[in-house]
Amino acid sequence: MAELVLGPVLRHVDSTSATVWVETDAACAVTVAGGRAETFRVGEQHFALVVVEGLSPGTTTPYDVRLDDAVVWPQPDSPYPPPVIRTDPVRRLLFGSCRAAKSEPEPGKPDKLGPDALDAYALRMVDQPRAEWPDALVLLGDQVYADEPTPRVTRWLAERRPEPAGEVVSFREYAELYHESWADPEIRWLMSVVPTSMIFDDHDVRDDWNTSRTWREQMAAKRWWPERIRAGLASYWVYQHLGNLSPRELASDELYGKVLADGGDVQGLLEDFAAQADREVEGGKSTRWSYRRDFGRVRLLVIDTRGGRILSGPERLMVGDREFEWIEENAEGDFDHLLVGSSLPWLMPHALSHFQSLNERMAGLPGWRGRFGEKVRQVADLEHWPAFRGSFERLARLLGRIARSDEAPATVCVLSGDVHHSYAARAEFEAPVDSKVYQLVCSPVHNDPPWVFRPAFRLSWSRPVARVLRWWADRRGISPDPVGWRKLSGPHFGNSVGVLEIDGRDARFRLETATTDGLREATSLAL
Repeated sequence: MAELVLGPVLRHVDSTSATVWVETDAACAVTVAGGRAETFRVGEQHFALVVVEGLSPGTTTPYDVRLDDAVVWPQPDSPYPPPVIRTDPVRRLLFGSCRAAKSEPEPGKPDKLGPDALDAYALRMVDQPRAEWPDALVLLGDQVYADEPTPRVTRWLAERRPEPAGEVVSFREYAELYHESWADPEIRWLMSVVPTSMIFDDHDVRDDWNTSRTWREQMAAKRWWPERIRAGLASYWVYQHLGNLSPRELASDELYGKVLADGGDVQGLLEDFAAQADREVEGGKSTRWSYRRDFGRVRLLVIDTRGGRILSGPERLMVGDREFEWIEENAEGDFDHLLVGSSLPWLMPHALSHFQSLNERMAGLPGWRGRFGEKVRQVADLEHWPAFRGSFERLARLLGRIARSDEAPATVCVLSGDVHHSYAARAEFEAPVDSKVYQLVCSPVHNDPPWVFRPAFRLSWSRPVARVLRWWADRRGISPDPVGWRKLSGPHFGNSVGVLEIDGRDARFRLETATTDGLREATSLAL
């Protein structure tokens, strides 16, 4: 009899339908709330995405998971409330990034990465009425750390093969990272009751992934890299991307159709697709990892800031022209709030923003100066929107245009993570706008860096340092910033989860930081 390996993960939910993702240990039929799907096989692993239709708006539907009609979830002795699908409007949305798996605890010592904020939030939910649960969760990158496996995974890799030591290379090895992270009991329950959207960042594949053309050439020289990038993107498609799609998008997705029709092992099919997607970084993009979700009067537009980069040619771009046109088209519409999900922040600490634009200019110079600039780019992770100056300015123009359009939403919020501290900033445009435009950053969820990083993060917000770097940028011919911004709150440190509370055209941002005793409110702002 088939058994449940991972899941259920509640993914795309709208007013009348839902999708539920599972991994099993054998081929079987999976049934959830009347929806049924046959598993597909990737290597020796089996997966299904069950589409549940015919739900009623504003209702709560209890569900169980059945494999070949045998109930496998919820577990009989579960201490958590039973799983449900809620089709309520989204009034409370959680977001954040950078959630590393828990390492084996050392006797008498706390978790070296700090308490897990999402874990703490799930524990609080257990005792709350459902009306107070979040209606959506957006994970903005680094759901797994492929380049920083825990000691347990490192030992497991060594038992599988001696070389390359400590490197996650195959599909099965990437899968082990998800098994370790998502099997956490509180997180597993949370993801079974809160619809979850996801997008990758570099650690989901490899640290500094697609930082530059030089980085890609360095990685291509490693004999194991082709297998790794194929496995990394194929596993991302299975574990994360597939559930971002609506039932209508799934029905028209060519690759998903081939996977379902194959009937055999589709690992080769997925890895060939992944290899093609990786090659498209150089241009001619046809693979789209970006996606859109509408939560009633709230639109979530999630941007791929890794796989869609253009790294060769006259100008580095965070997002290619074809992809950006899709973003511009989907940013328009009649809704109360526009949420732009970007794993990498658009508006950064001013000093760091100017420094990244300066570094981009230096890395493009010939000779030793360019090589030095490239080295600094990789070592210091200078690869955010300001390090792709043309894309930074184009996004500013787009958001300014949306904010002053005839159908301007009440707020435009760029939701981001990655930078291991959290903050809120408000954009200020030269021309009047009708929308309030914000950059909201929540990072990390569970990967608090050593305290020595904190002075550097604070210094990056220094106004005197920012003025010096802006003067330097002017001297180097870097265009003036097309948008100004001011920090409203932060920098905040520690493992945290961001909360957006929405009531009509009103919204509030809260940041909750994990402590050994639970969560404490770090900031609360009316938007």
